[in-house]
Amino acid sequence: MSEHLQLLSTFVADTAFRQLPPSLIEQAKRHLLDTLGAALAGCDSDIWRQCVALAREEAGNGSAQLWGSADEVTPRQAAWLNGVAAHMYELDDTGGCDHSGAVVVPALLAALPLAAQPVSGEALLTAMVVGYDVGRRVLEACGGYEPHNEAGWHSTATCGVFGAAAAVCSLLRLTPAQCASALGIAASFSGGLWAFIHDGSQTKKLHAGRAAESGLQAALLAGKGITGPGAIFDDRWGGFLRTIAPESQQPDALAAGLGEIWKLARCSIKPYASCRGTHSAIDALSNLLTAHPEKKIARVRVRLNPFLMSMCGGRELASLAAAQMSLPYALTARWLYHDAGLESYSETRRLSKEAAAMMERIELEIDETQGNNDEPVVMLETQQGECWQEHVPVPSGSPANPLSDQALFAKYQQLAQRILPAQACQHIYDLCMHLEHVTDVRELSRSLKR
Repeated sequence: MSEHLQLLSTFVADTAFRQLPPSLIEQAKRHLLDTLGAALAGCDSDIWRQCVALAREEAGNGSAQLWGSADEVTPRQAAWLNGVAAHMYELDDTGGCDHSGAVVVPALLAALPLAAQPVSGEALLTAMVVGYDVGRRVLEACGGYEPHNEAGWHSTATCGVFGAAAAVCSLLRLTPAQCASALGIAASFSGGLWAFIHDGSQTKKLHAGRAAESGLQAALLAGKGITGPGAIFDDRWGGFLRTIAPESQQPDALAAGLGEIWKLARCSIKPYASCRGTHSAIDALSNLLTAHPEKKIARVRVRLNPFLMSMCGGRELASLAAAQMSLPYALTARWLYHDAGLESYSETRRLSKEAAAMMERIELEIDETQGNNDEPVVMLETQQGECWQEHVPVPSGSPANPLSDQALFAKYQQLAQRILPAQACQHIYDLCMHLEHVTDVRELSRSLKR
């Protein structure tokens, strides 16, 4: 077994709740609540219903709760379907594997029926932190988000499977050797391409669910004694990093600061129903419109880096998936509808004549001086020839610019109440916010039943 894999598997097996900083525990509870809210909203989508119909055609005894439904399905189906729901509307968290919540949380709650004894809130939070950590570390070992993305890989799927496997291993108390096998198996289950970006197709919505399902399956197989390759992170033919990140790999990132630098701490909660790359520009436009409310706006210009232009510069709105990757539409939604939330991405709104006319007044231009991590500059020009510009280097929802407790609860409540009654939503909120005191988290799983 390679040194990196040995260190990582020991970390997964041995990390305990008492080692987690209090601030990290509080953040984990916020991300858990946010993921559940996003997932409940995702249960009100055609894609999710079609996936559920497929699952119902499969044989199997149901023991895991399908969120936002009266149904119980197999654990693997629950991880997949709940993961699809969590990532459905681009409202799940980001900055981990990238979308860690939509991968880790569905896998964890799906594994509850498989635990030998009731799982405490402390154990669930510990497993969640471990899953976020490992998924992000694998992405950093690939060289980070930008080179991995530029190579065509969707990291939520390719790296998220490791996070899901690690989380379930922690929850089920597997040995270090079993954890190592689970990560090795997860490497062979890894996959996920950015091909959807070219036509607004729907595979992105499936990636988080498949990573959650595959990570769960990898942990379960390892628990049964199935071995995984021990050299997956070595620079060898057939290894994960040489195969998927041959030019950008940084294997030392797997264990750098392990148990000291917690990757959940860098994750963001999204205030808008669009790709995270659009959020700084939405914030900037909001600031400009608030500062100059009476002005007649002629156009909005955005200077952005080439990477962001290639990812979010499109103007195709026929599908929800395409619209959520469009920076011009994100700004249109904020300008026209005063909000870039889920309602502004409805078919009626995004395909309206008013939206089409407004988008024509939004211009994007590449700024070669900006790096791939730089946020765009937004300029607002009036019909009288006045011009103001705004740059928000840290978008709202980031760890350095977090949503308030009130804003987080409002987002969760708005999403969850699309599916569940207010009383049930409040109960889930109370459980999440006091999870370290819960002795059996199956209560949380049961609360997600419609």
